[in-house]
Amino acid sequence: MNRLYLALAAISLHLAFCLLPAAAEPHAKPNIIYILADDLGYGDVQALNPLRGKIKTPHLDKLAGQGMVFTDAHSGSSVCTPTRYGLLTGRYAWRTWLQSGVLNGDSKPLIAPDRLTAPAFLKQHGYYTAAIGKWHLGMNLPPAQKLTDPIADGPIARGFDYFFGISASLDMPPFAFIENDRYPEAPTTQKTWVRTGPAAPGFEAVDVLPALTRKTIEVIDQRSADAKTGKPFFIYLPLNSPHGPHVPTPEWQGKSGLGEYGDFIMQTDAAVGEVLAALDNAELAENTLVIFTSDNGPGGTDHLEERGHFASAQFRGYKSDIWDGGHRVPFFVRWPARVEAGARSDHVICHTDLLATCAEILGTKLPDHAGEDSVSLLPTLLGAESPAPREPVVHHSIHGKFAIRQGPWKLALCAGSGGWSEGGGAEPPQLYDLDADPGETKNLATEKADFVSDLTAQLEKIVTEGRSTLGPKQANDVPVEIENSNNRALRGKQK
Repeated sequence: MNRLYLALAAISLHLAFCLLPAAAEPHAKPNIIYILADDLGYGDVQALNPLRGKIKTPHLDKLAGQGMVFTDAHSGSSVCTPTRYGLLTGRYAWRTWLQSGVLNGDSKPLIAPDRLTAPAFLKQHGYYTAAIGKWHLGMNLPPAQKLTDPIADGPIARGFDYFFGISASLDMPPFAFIENDRYPEAPTTQKTWVRTGPAAPGFEAVDVLPALTRKTIEVIDQRSADAKTGKPFFIYLPLNSPHGPHVPTPEWQGKSGLGEYGDFIMQTDAAVGEVLAALDNAELAENTLVIFTSDNGPGGTDHLEERGHFASAQFRGYKSDIWDGGHRVPFFVRWPARVEAGARSDHVICHTDLLATCAEILGTKLPDHAGEDSVSLLPTLLGAESPAPREPVVHHSIHGKFAIRQGPWKLALCAGSGGWSEGGGAEPPQLYDLDADPGETKNLATEKADFVSDLTAQLEKIVTEGRSTLGPKQANDVPVEIENSNNRALRGKQK
C-alpha cells in the first residue's frame, strides 16, 4: 500500500510541475544591422521634413513608421571620421589625436589596437560581424611596389570577421575595393573623382553603392541559416552616399528633379529598401534590430533651398558646423520583436550609444575602460516613459570647436558656426534654448550667464575625467583643449 501511495504521489507531483506556466524564455539575441548614410541631412528624409523636403524617400519613410523615430539624435561630430570612431567605440573622437578634420584614404589607423569596439564586443558574445562600405578610420596600406601584400590594421583587425568596401570617402584615393585585408584588383592606374590618385583599372564610382547593396544582401543570405539557429550577425553598413561625388546610376538620373544630389538620395533610399527586403525574404526581420542614421548633416546643399528643399529642415547650419544642422541626424530603429511600431522619442541621444545598448541587450556590462561616452538606448526602445536621464552630449565641429547640450540648453564655446558656414556672432559663447528656438537664432548667453558657467563646468568635467558616463576616471589619449567663455584653455588628462 505504501509503495502504491508513493507511486501515485510521484505521478501527481510530476503532473503538477508539467501544468505550471512555463518560465519566460529569455529573448533570443537579435541580429543587428547598422546603416550609416554619408552626409544625409535630417531634412532629406521626407517623413522628417514633409513641408520643406522635396526628395521622395518611400523606403526610409516606411522604416520610420515601422519602429521608433528619434527626433533629437546627434552624430558625435559634424564630420565623418570622428563620428565613425565614436559610433564603433562608444567614445568621443576628440579624446584621440584627431582634434579636428578627417582622415584621408591612406591615413594611419585612428582606433587603437587595444580599444574595444562594438564588433569586437559582439564577437565575444557569439556574433558574426561584417562591415560593408566606407571605412574612413585609417588602415596601413601596402606600398605601391607591393600592392598584393595584405592591408594591416583595417576593419579585420578591429573586430570584424569580414570587410568589403573602400578605404574612405568616394572622392579620396585609393579608388579601389578592399575585401578583408587585400585589394581584389590593385590600384595600378590613376583616376579622378574630385581628387586624383591611385585606382584599380576596373573601379568606377558609380558602381560602389550597387556593389555595397549587393554584398550586404549576400551576407544576409549566407548567414540566414545560422541566424535561425542562435548564431546572430552584426552588419555595419556605412554607405558611400549621398556624399559627393554624386553618381546616381542611369535608372536614377533625373528622378528627383533636384539634380544629382536628389537623385543619389533616392538611390540611397532604394538601397535601404533592398536590404530590408532581403531580411523579409530570409524571414529574419522579426528579430533583427535595424538602425538607420547619417554620419553628419548635409554638405553643400544651401543652393537647393532656392528650389524649396531644406536638407537641414528647421535647423541652422550644415555638415562641419557646431550648429544643429551639422550633427542632428535622422535616427530610426526597427526591431519588430521588441520595439513598438510608430513610436517616437524626443530624448537627446548620440551615435556613441551603440556599444552600451548592445551590452544591455546582451545582459552584460562593459569594462570600465570601454564605451566611456556610451549610454544604453534599450530602456527608451522598450517604451520606458522616464528612462534614466542622460548625461550631457558633447558636440564637435570640423575645426575642433566644442558645444555641450543638456536638456533644451546648448552652449557653443565658439563664435559663429565653428565650421564652414558663414555668419553668427563675432564673440563666443553662444547659448540657445532649443525648445523655444530650434533654429538657434537668439543667443541668450548674456542674460543667462549662470547657465553658461554651469554648462562650461560640466564640459570641463567631461573632458578632464575622460568620460561622460558614470565610472572610474579614464585618460584621454592627448591633451584636449576647449575654450570657456573667457577663452581660457582647459586641458584634459592624457595617457
